[in-house]
Amino acid sequence: MTDNVEKFRALHVPGKPLVLYNIWDAGSAKAVVAAGAPAIATGSYGVAEAHGLADGESMPLDLVLANLSRIAATVGVPVSVDLESGYGATLDEVTQSVIQARDAGASGINMEDRLPNADEPLPVEEASRRFAAAANAGIFINARCDVFRGKTVDAALLADAKHRATAYADAGAAGLFVPFLSDAATIGAICEASPIPVNILWSDECESIAALADLGVARISFGHQPWAKAMADLGEAAAKLYKT
Repeated sequence: MTDNVEKFRALHVPGKPLVLYNIWDAGSAKAVVAAGAPAIATGSYGVAEAHGLADGESMPLDLVLANLSRIAATVGVPVSVDLESGYGATLDEVTQSVIQARDAGASGINMEDRLPNADEPLPVEEASRRFAAAANAGIFINARCDVFRGKTVDAALLADAKHRATAYADAGAAGLFVPFLSDAATIGAICEASPIPVNILWSDECESIAALADLGVARISFGHQPWAKAMADLGEAAAKLYKT
């Protein structure tokens, strides 16, 4: 497990981003690894929907871990699991949830700086304590910074993101995930200021993977988009069948 954690950490290189085409089960993981992925990551939305549930920690942790265990047993590359808000009301519960993910085969996790279904991020000090608790498990903690979620980029939000990058790094996070952001100048400024590698969520507004690399991005995630595309293709094929 330690080897895979270090392999995963080494894949985060600013300017040479790790591209994660997010998966949701062992079958999708196997397909993406066969395509050449050096590591894989789940997305909580796709995993939950694939189990008939909703995003936002409505999926029981035991089911998240069972799904993770099957994925890790199927592929030989590092696996990162989306643990949403850390599956814990207390710091000890967060630590125990991440330890369980590690023991189920995770080399890293994604963890949000807001609580399930909350609109706003936690105060930076409280979020930092939760990331520190997660870091006790000894795996790669990708700290999700949700300051841009549903917001228009401005100087205050950028300053908040930079502050959180430093605070989360000090708490033991190994990466900073800043979703819902496509503004090149803002991405570049965060990459320059962050003491830890920066992860960006791909969107159609992003110019290209090469352009994100030039900004200093170290990781690019696709979130629920691969699951959504697979489901759309499935529905389209079924619709053609049943309309004949």
